[in-house]
Amino acid sequence: MGRGTSFDWHTHELHQLAWAASGVLRVSTAKATWVLPPTRALWIPARVPHEVSAGGGATMTAAYLPPKGCAIDWTEPTPVRAGALLRELIGYLNSDVLDGPRRSNAESVLLDLLEPVDVSTIELRLPSDNRALDVATAILAGPADNRSLAEWGVRVGASGRTLARAFLADTGVPFGRWRTTARLQVALDRLAAGEPVGNVARSVGYETPSAFVAAFRRQTGQTPGTFFSNG
Repeated sequence: MGRGTSFDWHTHELHQLAWAASGVLRVSTAKATWVLPPTRALWIPARVPHEVSAGGGATMTAAYLPPKGCAIDWTEPTPVRAGALLRELIGYLNSDVLDGPRRSNAESVLLDLLEPVDVSTIELRLPSDNRALDVATAILAGPADNRSLAEWGVRVGASGRTLARAFLADTGVPFGRWRTTARLQVALDRLAAGEPVGNVARSVGYETPSAFVAAFRRQTGQTPGTFFSNG
């Protein structure tokens, strides 16, 4: 999936286990959005409408399993730990030369390995107000920009107070929190590409790596290293 690629809303008749071999996937349903590094996969039950995107580009693969007789009865998408064996099995099940018994055996092992795990949501809604949307788009393109809403207002032709109301009404969070979340979303793609934390921190507007790590921990409950850890 190239940078900015998305698969619009769709469903599958089979259960899907979606995983990114590289990069970061974002999977959205009507209820939530999950941010998935390569250490996490998402079980998506059959017939659940969802959307998949990769802001910074990703390599996505998936296993598909028939609902009939499936030992997993989760009715909602569920993040799972993507350990080394699970990752190998996802690739193995993508082979088109597996016979029925071998495929059935591999599916059984994969199901046994599914271990639910918490994955923090880093959801970013865009404002619908055109002036606020101009600000949001500019920040996503240049997340290190520290201009205040009043300063942005001069650029887009609105007062800072008007923009503040628009961000809160359209996104559900104040502008400051929205900008922090935007920065973290951009940072995730760069961290997944292997950029050093210090470089990423500066590129998204943090003066020090420790300030960035603190913001990341507040949002996700984890440090960047833990978030991308194979453990």
